[in-house]
Amino acid sequence: MTRHFDDELEEETTTFVKLKPGARERARSRTHVQNKPTRKTSYESSTDVQRWLRQQAYEEPQQLPPFNPTLLASRRDAFWILSSLAPFYEQRLIADVLFEAHSGKEAIVYCCEAHPSTGVQYLAAKVYRPRMFRSLRNDALYRYSRIQRDEQGQAEHGNRRRGSAATRKSERARAAQVASWIEYEYQTQRLLYTHNANFPRPFAQIGNAVLMEYIGAIDEPAPRLSEVELPQEEAQPLFDCIMGNIELALIHGRIHGDLSAYNVLYWQGAVILIDFAQAVDPYHNSDVFSLFARDIERTCRYFAYYGINNNPRELARQIWTNHMGPVPELV
Repeated sequence: MTRHFDDELEEETTTFVKLKPGARERARSRTHVQNKPTRKTSYESSTDVQRWLRQQAYEEPQQLPPFNPTLLASRRDAFWILSSLAPFYEQRLIADVLFEAHSGKEAIVYCCEAHPSTGVQYLAAKVYRPRMFRSLRNDALYRYSRIQRDEQGQAEHGNRRRGSAATRKSERARAAQVASWIEYEYQTQRLLYTHNANFPRPFAQIGNAVLMEYIGAIDEPAPRLSEVELPQEEAQPLFDCIMGNIELALIHGRIHGDLSAYNVLYWQGAVILIDFAQAVDPYHNSDVFSLFARDIERTCRYFAYYGINNNPRELARQIWTNHMGPVPELV
């Protein structure tokens, strides 16, 4: 419908002042005198407008009851959890927060009861701590190996060191920087999950929280690889799986950047890589070969305990050369 309500109201409500006998001729001679319209009917009282408002009210979803997670009853950080996870509740992704599944220096992972619309029973919500960015090691190398956001949220190249939001100290710049890191982790997870990597399925990211597939049972979150003693017969297949994921990520433009047995979950004979906050793009900065080599060295060190021995430096060079070309100088 292209006709405006104002046009219809103009036609329906405009009237003219009635002139006395003999005044019509005088009015004709005074061409600058305009016929005075009466006041328009209010826009909201139009029948069409009222019908439209009723339709919109009918289409709006019913309001949800207040978000009051079970977990909050005994938590000192209840407000932080509530403010971080309420958007997932409002978007009908979670119905409740049940318990704390994992805790780290950068973030806490909560097991949540999923909303029926998701098609799953439980979801994991990773909520970054307010101080998360302070603990990030080797900040400069990571920062200049990915796209950054300025104070207005616009993308800027990481090698623009002067004037970058990442180098300024204002609260607004810092907020933009942290938001960029969290968004990048979520996008990395989405990218590699679509390429069949052994990563948790991502569902959503809002503010300082990432919602993803929950790994484990309701009373038993999947342990980290560092916490389990593997059956000997599983060691070689799991090593090959992790190395395959490292190579797959490299092919699609990602290096984990902080991979170790602490960032791999073990569940029912399978491994799932987690924690991509420090992931970097090798196509954006070739200097990150050192991070790539370190991921492989840590993986080899863990599996050497099970008798799986490799030369991690040569293995890293071989994989890098196959997909990225010559290894950068001075490494």
